[in-house]
Amino acid sequence: QVQLVDSGGGLVQTGGSLRLSCAASGRTFSVYTMGWFRQAPGKEREFVARINWTGGTTYYADSVKGRFTISKDNAKNTVYLQMNSLKPEDTAVYYCNAELEIATTLSAYWGQGTQVTVSS
Repeated sequence: QVQLVDSGGGLVQTGGSLRLSCAASGRTFSVYTMGWFRQAPGKEREFVARINWTGGTTYYADSVKGRFTISKDNAKNTVYLQMNSLKPEDTAVYYCNAELEIATTLSAYWGQGTQVTVSS
């Protein structure tokens, strides 16, 4: 079994910052990519950011470019999302996502989600 444990959400005022973390653990695996999606009430889950584990190339949704930064710690199999200049429209449940290879099979895994609320 593989587990993704995401954390770091909370309540913050407009313009504030939060840092999310997500750690992958369990069976022996290789990480291909890790990233974040979010889902606001009544909306579909949407892509936020992703980082390639080898090389570190990053990708961002246009809505968060320049405000959010994704980073990783390979030794800890952990990905971070530094969120600055938060806006009320960033309010959502944020889900960690990882593409992991286990015994030559590549699969996607999800964290349990962490709530981010930005008050105006």
